[in-house]
Amino acid sequence: MNMLMPLIAQTQSPQATPNPMAFMFPALLMALVVFMLLSARSQKKREKREREEMHARLAKNDRVLTIGGAIGTIISVKDSEVILKVDESTNTKMTFVKTAIQRIITDDQPVGADKK
Repeated sequence: MNMLMPLIAQTQSPQATPNPMAFMFPALLMALVVFMLLSARSQKKREKREREEMHARLAKNDRVLTIGGAIGTIISVKDSEVILKVDESTNTKMTFVKTAIQRIITDDQPVGADKK
């Protein structure tokens, strides 16, 4: 029995102390995820606010591009609708909801240029 005691003592490890570096990586990973979620949320809020401001300032004779790719000139603006003249030669008019307007086309920003 005296010979078994040293073997039993060797198999029992001393109390392991936690490594502080083991907690560092998950904490940094969680902080990165939280930062990404908050920045994406604020970017969406800013884009929504800009889109609402653009829809609020739509006015007669503005050239606009719809989300479907139609380009036209605003004839009239109602509460939630916009009437566009899409063809000058045949005087073709189309009615769109305001949310279908993607952007206002200006002289300094041609139709093919994306807003960044």
